[in-house]
Amino acid sequence: MDSTVEIQGQHLKLSNLQKVLYPATGFTKQDVIDYYVRIAPAILPHLEGRALTRKRYPDGVDGEPFFEKNAPMHKPDWVKTAGIWSEGGRRTVHYILANDLATLVWLANLAALELHPSLALAKDIKCPTEMVFDLDPGPPANIVQCCQVAVWLREIFEHFGLQSFPKTSGSKGMQIYVPLNTPTTFDATKMFSHALAQLLEQEHRDLVVSDMKKAIRTNKVFVDWSQNDEHKTTIAVYSLRAREHPTVSTPITWDEVQRTLKKKDAGLLVFESKQTIARFEKMGDLFEPVLHLKQKLPDLKVAAEVAQGEHAPIELAAQADDGDHHGRKARATRPARKVKPRKKRSKV
Repeated sequence: MDSTVEIQGQHLKLSNLQKVLYPATGFTKQDVIDYYVRIAPAILPHLEGRALTRKRYPDGVDGEPFFEKNAPMHKPDWVKTAGIWSEGGRRTVHYILANDLATLVWLANLAALELHPSLALAKDIKCPTEMVFDLDPGPPANIVQCCQVAVWLREIFEHFGLQSFPKTSGSKGMQIYVPLNTPTTFDATKMFSHALAQLLEQEHRDLVVSDMKKAIRTNKVFVDWSQNDEHKTTIAVYSLRAREHPTVSTPITWDEVQRTLKKKDAGLLVFESKQTIARFEKMGDLFEPVLHLKQKLPDLKVAAEVAQGEHAPIELAAQADDGDHHGRKARATRPARKVKPRKKRSKV
């Protein structure tokens, strides 16, 4: 079944609306489009102005997906793009900018279930507006263990006077975002996040690893600092995930993190599309501060050396900026922590 709709003055042809994209639940393309329409007020501010990588599932979540960076040749003229030079490809990649509802619906109609935006705005692609820590559990560990690592991370951030915001990945783990919205570089955020990941590994070797080798991640949580990179993306808050059920990367409160850790119930942090919409309607956008909160990374020159595996242990807590962060001084109240050195695609 096809349909033509008008959204914000733009005409879109929607195709194969009854095509089932999540076979286990019967969730159709029409359901996908409906979800993105209803969640648009929440997700669009987090996508606007950012180069967007899409993961498309033309045959549904059980089929062969593919990543798409360049805007397709058949895109409507009104879909905005941003040209960004790719050093590796030695060419300009024209990324989609999902700035409005019409573009979001157009992407959903292409079965772009998963949306992966850049951590930087396209107009200043080398300046991330946020830093992310991707907590990935190695089975049999799950999101409960991620909650413990998240709490430890939050304690460190607080010593630096930094606020942080958790969300589920919509898959196995969770991500912690630190909004910046001040001048910085990916080199700075990567070095800082790497140093903190090593710090956690040093203090909690029974649960934390900072190395991505899968062989050492069994029943541990990998603190993936490497996402803080100009050439990488992280799943967008409020994006659907291509799991058996239509789960969503959903913002959560620190109270929910603590409660899940206390009850040791991973199911408390699994949210499907209808639940995420209901949460947004009741709680608003829990991730809204990530868009505007201005915070500065501490000047951790020594952390750069640690992240590169050089020199001796450092005292991270003592490196906090003397500056005033969101109205209070950063304080190092705990003892210093030490860190040592393609198949054929079908029509959608």
